[in-house]
Parts: sequence; structure tokens; C-alpha cells
Amino acid sequence: MSEMMLSESTLALLQDPGLGTQDVDGKVRYLLEAEYLRRLGRYHRTNTLLSEKYGMTFEEFTAQRVVKQRGYTWEVEKDAMDWEVALGEIEGARQALLELKNLRVQQRA
Repeated sequence: MSEMMLSESTLALLQDPGLGTQDVDGKVRYLLEAEYLRRLGRYHRTNTLLSEKYGMTFEEFTAQRVVKQRGYTWEVEKDAMDWEVALGEIEGARQALLELKNLRVQQRA
């Protein structure tokens, strides 16, 4: 197990009662979980908005070659990139949340 040093000001901020009563490691995991959930929400919103905008899933969007159909316009190209990134980030956030959950289970055992 590796250890890291935190500044006194960071440690003081981690004493906020809103972060719970667990140790520093638990509080950092709590903050990580909150951040991954925030990202998950953000990228789900992107996926939903683009699905509604084009009336299809990303898989359908790529299979139908919508970017080519619409003449490779900047808007459609950007939407395609944003959509692809969002889906990748959704999977990454899900994996990170699963890892945090597994760590929590291991600690209880």
C-alpha cells in the first residue's frame, strides 16, 4: 500500500462534517464517487440530447453514416465526436464506480 502526503489545508478541508465521519481514505473515496456520478450524469445527458436530436442511437447514427449524409458539416462532426466521447466516458465512469464499490465490499470483509 502506498501513502501520500496531503497539505495541512487539504486535511483541514477534509474535516468538513458534510463529508462524513470516516477516515481520510474513506472521504477521498466518497469524493471520487461523487465526481464519477457527476460525470455519469453529464455524459448521459449528452447521450440523451444527441439521441433526441438525431432520433436514433449512436450505433444507428454511425451505421447510417449520418455524418456523410449531412455533408460532413462541422455541427454533425462535432456531435459525432461528442457523442462517441460521452459513451466512452459513461463506460469509464461505470467501471470506476464498480471498482469503488468492490473496494468498499473488500474493506467490510
